[in-house]
Amino acid sequence: MNLLDFAFRLGVLFAIYGFLWGLIEIGMFLLAGGRKRTIAQAYLIKAIKYFFLVDVTFLFCLDGSHTGTFENSQVIFAGLILLTYFVGKLQKNQNRSMFFKLSGRNLPNMKQNNFSMRLESIVIAISLAIFVSFWFFPEFSMNPISIWFKESILNIEDTPVFGFIFKVIGFFFLLSLIFKMAGALGFVLSGGKGPRNPMDDDPNGGNSSGIEDQFVDYEEVD
Repeated sequence: MNLLDFAFRLGVLFAIYGFLWGLIEIGMFLLAGGRKRTIAQAYLIKAIKYFFLVDVTFLFCLDGSHTGTFENSQVIFAGLILLTYFVGKLQKNQNRSMFFKLSGRNLPNMKQNNFSMRLESIVIAISLAIFVSFWFFPEFSMNPISIWFKESILNIEDTPVFGFIFKVIGFFFLLSLIFKMAGALGFVLSGGKGPRNPMDDDPNGGNSSGIEDQFVDYEEVD
């Protein structure tokens, strides 16, 4: 399998996995009676989600014979895609958190979202470390839950109608990841710094810059 075909398969994988995890999230929400999660609960669930995502992604790098053999180029490429995905999620959550903070000044009753830059970075770092560890110990990637996820993804992919829909979604999802890759790598190289506030560069502290900054944040979240 060449890298182009493999990249497309990863796009479909991410799309269907997101759909399956969305169903799991709905089930957990109903079981919890709609109660709001604490930040610790939110990141525990996110850590579980990311763990199985990296595990299933690695399973797709295997040759399918359960011998634990894989192509190094596919593993490296999959790692870059995962890095781009995680950093993109971090940036999105960070921008959303900034928007909530800005909106909260005028809307005191608006609920704040659960976001912690430190916890988010730790979860991403651990997830990527687990993916790398599978490279050296591929046998540890094979567990019943991850295998179920992989088989479910393959079954949905082979379904005539839903499979086609997810292939289209996966294609555009992959394109989005690829276009974000350069920006994500730059974000990592900059040490994970968030977007700059134009007010910091305005010696007069004009109100127009503050208004523009809020408008830009709203556009990015929307």
